[in-house]
Amino acid sequence: MHAPILDLDFIDSRTPDEAAAASCDTKVSVDTFTGRQRKLYIESYGCQMNFSDSEIVSSILFEAGFDTTSDLKQADLVLLNTCSIREKAETTVRHRLLQLQHMKKKRPGMMVGVLGCMAERLKKNLLEEEKMVDLVVGPDAYRDLPSLINEVDSGQKAVNVLLSREETYADINPIRLNSNGVSAFVSIMRGCDNMCSFCVVPFTRGRERSRDAHSVVREAEELVKNGYKEVTLLGQNVDSYKWTSEDGAEHVNFAQLLERVALISPDLRVRFSTSHPKDITDEVLYTMKKYDNICKYIHLPAQSGNSRILDLMNRTYDRAWYIARVDAIRNILGEECAISTDMISGFCSETEEEHQDTLTLIDYVQYDYAYMFFYSERPGTLAARKLEDDIPLEVKKRRLQEVIDLQRSYSLIRNEKTVGTVQKVLLEGFSKRSQDMLSGRDDKNRMVIIPKMDFQKGDYVNVLITGCSVGTLFGEPIL
Repeated sequence: MHAPILDLDFIDSRTPDEAAAASCDTKVSVDTFTGRQRKLYIESYGCQMNFSDSEIVSSILFEAGFDTTSDLKQADLVLLNTCSIREKAETTVRHRLLQLQHMKKKRPGMMVGVLGCMAERLKKNLLEEEKMVDLVVGPDAYRDLPSLINEVDSGQKAVNVLLSREETYADINPIRLNSNGVSAFVSIMRGCDNMCSFCVVPFTRGRERSRDAHSVVREAEELVKNGYKEVTLLGQNVDSYKWTSEDGAEHVNFAQLLERVALISPDLRVRFSTSHPKDITDEVLYTMKKYDNICKYIHLPAQSGNSRILDLMNRTYDRAWYIARVDAIRNILGEECAISTDMISGFCSETEEEHQDTLTLIDYVQYDYAYMFFYSERPGTLAARKLEDDIPLEVKKRRLQEVIDLQRSYSLIRNEKTVGTVQKVLLEGFSKRSQDMLSGRDDKNRMVIIPKMDFQKGDYVNVLITGCSVGTLFGEPIL
């Protein structure tokens, strides 16, 4: 029996194979009842950016006459917002499209579309060869959805996967899907200029562009007015955020944007994701230190602990640089600051000694959490074109398991250090296991379970941590 896999939210009891197959989270649209004539059902796969995009899509289609539904059988339009990061993610979506094809035979009027990262890469396969969908829309073409739907209504297939250098959807007020009413995502930039050799994002989401800083602050202010207590600023690489006003008088980098959002309200928790080791600055770290409501948690993907492999991955930093950034985090924010990471086992030509470098990096950093996977080649990437995927699958799995086992030990150690301390927890809702318990997170992004008592979702509660598991803290409220 394999040991459980870690992810950022909880310890997963599935084996590595099972968890890799389901590694992309899935969210489904909620029910809205405003009397609009048509029903939209969205399934969103993968990352927080996809979930944020689905909220933008829902807003655009709400104006075009669609309420959302969580019941697939009620849908006039079914959209799958897809992920191409790993092969298993695409396989999951393809299986779902086959299921939808069977439904469509019974309900030929139901329209099926694919959005997001799979759209650009597989448009020809999905539309023309396999004829699995009615429309294919890339992440920069969501404004065009109403006209594309009209084309399908008239009997045509429709596609727009053009990437943009300007589109940020800054003026769209997202409809919050699957929201707990406490936490919300705010997208601050789109695309990516980093050409990591294993990654499809630059090809599916286009070049990097930053959103107007004032629109980000306005969206966060509106969320506070609506009772939200936490925002997560999203970007493929938030540290490279840079916005300049049209007249050139105003320049805003990520540290400055982070400060502007933190100043909205001391009761608003501010998180961000994802940071790139080559770009995270001391200015960002000192801004985090300055404001208590900026969470002391950084997701800092390493991908590998070996400099040669990092060079093959085109990560543009080496092991020493990464360690120096971790040291800066510890020196400025303290040992208590939580750090999580991504790790890929079995990248092209990785030797046993280089795999050991990944393990020793985990020993050095002692991460709080990690996303861990074995390498799967993605068509169209630099690695697929230039490198040989030459590590046998059984070796990849064995190396991954060693990474998982080591990381589990450090996750437990980090959690054990919180026992006997008091943590400020923002309650998000009921525990998955009991209606008598509530769950929430501390500012290190650790899940905390407490007795319900008279507390409500959205409350801040000071909690004495009395115990822990590898993935969860348990505590008693301090009254």
